[in-house]
Amino acid sequence: MDELTQPTMGYFKGREHFYPVRVFYEDTDFSGVVYYANYLRFLERARSSFFRLAGIGHAELLERDPPLAFVIRKINLDYRMSARIDDALTVMTTYDTFKGARLMVTQKVYRSDDLLLTADSEAACIDLTGRPKRAPKEMIEKLTPYLAR
Repeated sequence: MDELTQPTMGYFKGREHFYPVRVFYEDTDFSGVVYYANYLRFLERARSSFFRLAGIGHAELLERDPPLAFVIRKINLDYRMSARIDDALTVMTTYDTFKGARLMVTQKVYRSDDLLLTADSEAACIDLTGRPKRAPKEMIEKLTPYLAR
C-alpha cells in the first residue's frame, strides 16, 4: 500500500475530505477535555492530508524554484461542544476558492453526529521571504475538482 492510500490520510466523499482523529491524553487538559489550541493541530493535519490525497506534497512545494509554502493568514473558530479523551473525531475539510495567492478553507470537527467546532480559514501561498505568490498552475489544476463551483 503506497503512502497516498493509507487509511490515516482520510478519504474523499465528493469534494469533502474526511480525516479521522483519536483524542489522546496529550491532547487534553487536566480535566480530560481537549485543550482548545489542540484543535488547530487536528485542523492542520486534515488540511495537509487533503493536499496529499489530492497529489500535492508540501515537500514538493519547497523543492520548487522559488520554494513555496502555505501559511494560515487568518482563522475563525467557533467552539460548540468539547471533545474528551479517547473520543473518535472526524475533521471534514473543503477547499472552497482560490483567489490569487489565497485559498479559502472550511472545516468542521464532529464526534459521531455532534458538531464540535467550525473553522473558516484563509491560507496564503508564499515564497520563503514571506511574500505572497500565486499557487502553481499544476497545483490549482489538482485542486479544481474539489473547489466550490
